Amino acid sequence: MAKIPVYFMPGLAASPAIFENIKLPEEQFEMFFLEWMVPLPEETLEQYAKRMSENVKHDKAVLIGVSFGGILVQEMKRFLNVSKVIIISSVKTNKELPKKMQFAKKTLAYKLIPTGLLANTDSLVKYSFGNSIVAKRIKLYEKYLSVRDKYYLDWSIQNVVNWSRTEPDDEVVHIHGDKDEVFPIQYISDCIVVKGGTHIMIINKFMWLNQNLPSVILEEKTRKQVV
Repeated sequence: MAKIPVYFMPGLAASPAIFENIKLPEEQFEMFFLEWMVPLPEETLEQYAKRMSENVKHDKAVLIGVSFGGILVQEMKRFLNVSKVIIISSVKTNKELPKKMQFAKKTLAYKLIPTGLLANTDSLVKYSFGNSIVAKRIKLYEKYLSVRDKYYLDWSIQNVVNWSRTEPDDEVVHIHGDKDEVFPIQYISDCIVVKGGTHIMIINKFMWLNQNLPSVILEEKTRKQVV
């Protein structure tokens, strides 16, 4: 029986190392890891998604994206014949973005973010993973953040805040933590809720994901709440 190809896309500025503890049964699944590329000058999110799609070498693959990677895999879906798209700690439309991001879009405040400073580990960790990261754990997460290019960071923040999708793709499966501080659960609908899951649950809730991802991949879309 052929194995199911599963492609993983990390979150903003993150490397595939965030998936280091994710294990799927080897007899059923084959895992592949995508990495962020520096965007081309004036490249749109759609154009970037098309270019990233060229790295998916299998027909009817499963795409799993975390945070901004979740937004990207939804855009990639239009260029690929996928069997399923799963997003984790992400959003399905711009209506699920928190009020502060919607305000940043209207006021262009996101353009004032000093992305040059985000090359500093402390700032980048807190921006990518949320304020729940305490100082003693910053070094632990330093290895997960590999993209420090200012143009990439500017482009990424702009494309999160200005994402144009207003209607969800009903085929997308959404897994979200009820303690997510970047994309608060009160703005999220139609998702599998992970109790106690924060924005970094791909790292610290890997046991739950290892237990549940296989069935999520294999089953029809579910709307149930999972502990």
